[in-house]
Amino acid sequence: MNDPKAILDHFKARQDSMIGSIREIVDIESPSYDVEQSKAVVGRVEEGFRNIGLDLSIERIPADGYGEHLIIRAFPSAAKPVLFVGHTDTVHPVGTNSKNPTRIDGDKFYGCGIFDMKANIVVMQEALRYFAETGTQPARPITIFLSCDEEVGSISGRAILEREAANAELALVFEPSAEGRIKTGRKGTGMYTLKAHGKSAHAGLEPEKGASAILELSRQIEKLHLLNDPAAGTTVNVCTIKGGTTSNVIPEYAECDVDVRFLTMAEAERVDHAIKSLITYDKRVSVEPIGDINRPPMERNDAVVALFNKAGDIASSFDYELGETQVGGASDGNFVAALGIPVLDGLGITGAGAHTLNEHILVSDIANRATLVTTFLSTI
Repeated sequence: MNDPKAILDHFKARQDSMIGSIREIVDIESPSYDVEQSKAVVGRVEEGFRNIGLDLSIERIPADGYGEHLIIRAFPSAAKPVLFVGHTDTVHPVGTNSKNPTRIDGDKFYGCGIFDMKANIVVMQEALRYFAETGTQPARPITIFLSCDEEVGSISGRAILEREAANAELALVFEPSAEGRIKTGRKGTGMYTLKAHGKSAHAGLEPEKGASAILELSRQIEKLHLLNDPAAGTTVNVCTIKGGTTSNVIPEYAECDVDVRFLTMAEAERVDHAIKSLITYDKRVSVEPIGDINRPPMERNDAVVALFNKAGDIASSFDYELGETQVGGASDGNFVAALGIPVLDGLGITGAGAHTLNEHILVSDIANRATLVTTFLSTI
């Protein structure tokens, strides 16, 4: 294994350059569904990889309505590759950087999408650059997949990710993690919309001729919340609701969005079946559940624990503390884990404020995270 402390010194010397690269990517705002901005940031990321000095295979894959996915292959050999997983899309509309400009204040490096997860694309680049500049090689080939629609469910990226993951030995997911903890487990997610169709009537003259979609939906929401099972790690929450036309009309339509989280597929199937089997109280009203299980759970298992222990040993070798956590949020790592591929998630630079105007990373963690990833690649 290359000396981790020497690798750390390498990245400390490159920190200013890394900060510059992060700033360039973050300054290109690229919200999901903004095709032109997606292409712009992918073009800049591709340029960054091409400037490393390696013979790379780079493929840009159009995603209709989203932009472009990016696949990069390095150090080809007969061995199964390590798969890096990340994304270039962010959540805020273009122009939000006027409210959270890219800047450094003390140890905090602010910017829209910097924590989730553009800064971590530069960590990927710098890991490859280290091998190029030192004339060394990682223990396995490296495949990098950067999707352009992760923040909105990976609708177009999932199939490509699963194709690449099926050939991988393991996956490293560069999603952020508060307090720098590696994520060894994630809940799966389900995304549903429940629509109620009733009958309108004048609310003052003949309300009895109407059938309220809002009243029916409110009763169904009570049913939905009874599906919660905290002991099993299952949560079912109605997060938005809308309906009706005006104040003096019995509402003929209402709908709500339902967020479901679970630790096991058995729980996912229980809740999915219950939502799709809802029976109305008022037979004049119909309910229409739309949606499905979106991401399977990323379950903590022996293979994942072994990867985490290896990462922990590496971190200790250069006096870096590495914590572990399991979280309710899902990522593209869930799709990979469902294929039986060991996954370490949350490898991004420590920070906070994902999806907020306080989003930032810690400058003091940039070299540490790059050292952890690069040393890991030398040993697996």
